[in-house]
Amino acid sequence: MATAVPPQDPHGAEKPLSRIQQRNRQRILEAALEVFSAQGFRGATLDEIADCAAMSKPNMLYYFDSKEAIHVALLNTLMQEWLAPLEALDDADEPLEAIMSYVLTKLEMSRRMPRESRLFANEILQGAPRMGPHLEAGLKPLFDAKCALIRQWIDQGEIAAVDPEHLLFTIWAVTQHYADFEAQVGVLVGHSSAGWERARTHVEKMFRSLLTPRPA
Repeated sequence: MATAVPPQDPHGAEKPLSRIQQRNRQRILEAALEVFSAQGFRGATLDEIADCAAMSKPNMLYYFDSKEAIHVALLNTLMQEWLAPLEALDDADEPLEAIMSYVLTKLEMSRRMPRESRLFANEILQGAPRMGPHLEAGLKPLFDAKCALIRQWIDQGEIAAVDPEHLLFTIWAVTQHYADFEAQVGVLVGHSSAGWERARTHVEKMFRSLLTPRPA
């Protein structure tokens, strides 16, 4: 897997980035996010990323040695942000409210971060060639732990009996649809704040109905 190449001193030790270097690196990543989310990894080129960053290609390659290195840096950042709400889903006094908070957080992320969602979706659709190790080492144990927690809440009667694994799949599918199919959603219902409030109301009602325990 390609990696970013930080500046080094003559003795081979990594040098901390200056403020200008940090700003330029972030500029490259922001431009790459725009290009990768629209074109996918295979369709994107270094020239397009450099143009979007308003930077020369040789200057950009000072910070990252390849297109793959830029893509990997973006995916690493995305995984940290994407998994944070799932990590925050913890044993709580109100399990139903904890899950609903997770659902609505994921929906809000789709509203605020559609490009990041599409970047992740494109990587998965290609078979996760660069993210595979992260899925195995990072997502899989976290996923298993949260499914065990949801199963515990079911056994305690705190939420309705559902399949924990497929509950999480359904949450991801529903919430990330608004980002991954943003163009279609925009044509069909628009992107107004009122439209997002309708989406939030519908999604919350659907999952709350699914998860609320029924009287015996």
